[in-house]
Amino acid sequence: MTTLSTRDTRRQFEEIVGKLAAEDPSLARPVRMIPKRVLLSILAVAGALVWAGLSVLMVVWGAVGVAITCVTVAVAIGLGVYRQRRLSSNN
Repeated sequence: MTTLSTRDTRRQFEEIVGKLAAEDPSLARPVRMIPKRVLLSILAVAGALVWAGLSVLMVVWGAVGVAITCVTVAVAIGLGVYRQRRLSSNN
């Protein structure tokens, strides 16, 4: 009986996965654990809660709350633009 080292077993596994991915490219796609629709719903609710909190913050803290809100909105827009550019450069 021949025993394979972990390295040999891993190499064989990678070869098998490579052949399967070549035959069916859909197997090579990463699997999303949370469906996109659910993820978007969660993000929408979280965004609404953050926006409501920032609105309260502007009333309670005045100018400091407005400044924090402006910084938060600028960061959110910057992240959105960065993500969009990254996604468009990958395609």
